[in-house]
Amino acid sequence: MAVTRSRLRAERGVLLAGLSLTLPTLVFAQATSPFLTGANALQTNILAWLTPIAIILVMVLGAMAMANRISWGWCIAAILGIAISFGSTQIVTWVRGMFGV
Repeated sequence: MAVTRSRLRAERGVLLAGLSLTLPTLVFAQATSPFLTGANALQTNILAWLTPIAIILVMVLGAMAMANRISWGWCIAAILGIAISFGSTQIVTWVRGMFGV
């Protein structure tokens, strides 16, 4: 049972054709990195915790402002902090767009 060169070339061609058909699948399998998945999960968890805290903070600031027991600087700082916390995704997208990344 001697194997001829033409048969080896044909088998190699079939193997290369099969690999070229499965290669895009392997490349696209790694489209999302584990770091990106973890970062998105962390962001979701932080926003889930931050939502009720921000609501309670606004209620406390409103009550203290009605009682005239708070500086308006604290209110402005809290509002800016909430805006930055919940708008972080849009801010990052905007900055990346400015630098073309």
